[in-house]
Amino acid sequence: MLGIAAAVLFIVAFLIHVTETSTDVVFGPTSLMLLGLAFLALHLAGVGTGWAARGRGRGRRR
Repeated sequence: MLGIAAAVLFIVAFLIHVTETSTDVVFGPTSLMLLGLAFLALHLAGVGTGWAARGRGRGRRR
């Protein structure tokens, strides 16, 4: 989920940069890019993936 959020932030930052839209300093292309990189780093670190359900797996058959 964080990977998708990072992709959306990169797209928004790119569109703001390309169209040269005047925005607030907080929502500038550079700050959105850095936020997207932080989300991408969290995604790659495994944060937000949820817990994996543990199944019985393949045990010995009797």
